[in-house]
Amino acid sequence: MRGDALDFYLAQGYYRMQQELFTCHFVPFGGRLYTAHWLRLALRRISWGPEQRALLRRNSRFSATVRAFRITEEYEELYARYRASITFDAAPTIEAVLLGGETHNVFNTQVTELRDGDRLIAAGIFDRGERSLAGILNFYDPNYRKHSLGKYLLLLKTDHARHLGLDYYYPGYLVYGYPKFDYKLFACPAATEVFDNVRGLWQPFSWEMVAAHSAELFADWLPEGLEGMMESS
Repeated sequence: MRGDALDFYLAQGYYRMQQELFTCHFVPFGGRLYTAHWLRLALRRISWGPEQRALLRRNSRFSATVRAFRITEEYEELYARYRASITFDAAPTIEAVLLGGETHNVFNTQVTELRDGDRLIAAGIFDRGERSLAGILNFYDPNYRKHSLGKYLLLLKTDHARHLGLDYYYPGYLVYGYPKFDYKLFACPAATEVFDNVRGLWQPFSWEMVAAHSAELFADWLPEGLEGMMESS
């Protein structure tokens, strides 16, 4: 996929799933239907706050390298240990996340690799467009949980995109009322935009805007057949 094509579809609220692009308005968790809200960071407006600067200082002893991504046993072994430690559903392998059985990757996929000495402790996979990056997958050694490596990788990938002079970093979506995805706001809420997929435009992030958008999506898009997926109040 050409970089400018990836930029275009990301800007329309689409995202990578294996070797395809998709979008969605709703996601189910625990028998309840939630609204999904796609995010991007306007890189020229990024300003690190005290929490971000503290995390960057605390983890500065780890070496970070950006390279072209290819699946290796070392990555798969680390991902397996990470997956065994989490409390939410995840694909069984990196191959299942990125390729889904296909033999060729159509995206320009790279990785931020984090090491403590020679030991691989985290990896953040992303796709490169012409003017944007899209974060695809982060995973880390559970023994380093106290270092907040998921958030740290988010900062490293954002900073990498800034150094490249790009316009946007797309971290995926958050889910209104389901806080497991809220870490994607960590980098810089003031530079974060959320996609209004009713009107087809990006707006500055606020929880008030997301709440209003969530209500609008339920009012406009929820068919009667999906009412059973909602938890009774």
